Amino acid sequence: MYPILFEIKGFPISTFGVMLAIAFLVGTWIASLRMREEDLDPELATTLLMYAMIGGIGGSKLYWAIDVSLRSGEPFLSLLLMRDGITYYGGLFGGTAAVTLGCWIHGVPPKPLSSCVAPALAVGQALGRIGCFLVGDDYGKITSLPWGIAFPRGAPPTLDTVHPTQLYEMFWLFGVAALLWRRRRTSPFLFGEYLALNGFGRFWIEWLRVNEPVALGLTEPQWIGALLVVTGTAMWLHYRKTAEGGRAVSR
Repeated sequence: MYPILFEIKGFPISTFGVMLAIAFLVGTWIASLRMREEDLDPELATTLLMYAMIGGIGGSKLYWAIDVSLRSGEPFLSLLLMRDGITYYGGLFGGTAAVTLGCWIHGVPPKPLSSCVAPALAVGQALGRIGCFLVGDDYGKITSLPWGIAFPRGAPPTLDTVHPTQLYEMFWLFGVAALLWRRRRTSPFLFGEYLALNGFGRFWIEWLRVNEPVALGLTEPQWIGALLVVTGTAMWLHYRKTAEGGRAVSR
């Protein structure tokens, strides 16, 4: 594994940080392509990227600090100011809130924009999981399967061969991105599909990870994944009903 890619004047640049930057840039490019298709100003993709970065990184850090502080009793502020420690779902919530604010400020309609960013989010998340793999974070349980991998420099280190759950989720998310791109013109609410598929994949992959259950035998990511499935499906059904109602009136 390669947790540190290089150093600049003694400051380490992690492979995860590089992959995170690539994820934001690639996601912005995909979103700009979709914005052209939706007759939205593609130049705003870069502007909204700044909202996504600030809200996403801030939300992921805040969520992680609160979660770890509640679990371990460590001081919240010291956790918040640490260089390490982010959580994707915190980034999803924070980034969504920040981009929604950006839509209001810049006069961008939220629903078509959400359709533009759905495939971009799936690709960006998949690239982020490659970063997790390279630094040896978020791996799974011990396995004897031939593709099991040890992370001697991981976080935490392990010499046992474990499930590379980062790669499992990466493959799932690239598949989700391909499906969303194919359905981008026909889906009543593409962002709802992203939420549901994202949550569904994480829920099942989580069985192979090492997070402790928090309630009813399910881990915290599984509960969040289930919530995303329910929320995304409900939103998708709502917009499908709205679209069908619109067609009925037009007749």
